[in-house]
Amino acid sequence: MKKSVEEDVFIPLYPKSTVEDKSSLRSKFQERRFWSAVKLLSNVVLWDGIVQEDKVRDLGLSKLLNRYLLLNILNTPLGPDNIEKCNKVVACLPEKWFQDLKGGSTLPELLNFSQHLLQ
Repeated sequence: MKKSVEEDVFIPLYPKSTVEDKSSLRSKFQERRFWSAVKLLSNVVLWDGIVQEDKVRDLGLSKLLNRYLLLNILNTPLGPDNIEKCNKVVACLPEKWFQDLKGGSTLPELLNFSQHLLQ
C-alpha cells in the first residue's frame, strides 16, 4: 500500500484558468487522477482493523489526503464539483475513527480538510 501511495499517485496541478474548462484534456486528466486517488484512499482504509490503525491513518490521511487530494480540492472552485469531491472523501473515512472524539474536534490529520469543509 505504501508503495502505491508513494509511487502510483500523481495528480497534476494546473492553473485554475486551465482546468476551469471541463472539456480540456488537462482538466479531464486531472479529474481522472483525482478519482483514482480517491479510490485508492477507499481501498487503503478498508485495511483498518487488519493493519495497525496508525499505519492506515498515516497512509490514507497524512500521505494521500493531505499530500494529494486536498490540494486538488482546494484548487477546485467552490460549488457542486467541490462538494462532490468532499463528500466522496468523507464517505471513505471509517466512523470508528471518530467515536472517541469530543464534540467539535477532529483527527489531527483532518484539520486542514475540516477547515475547508467549514468554509
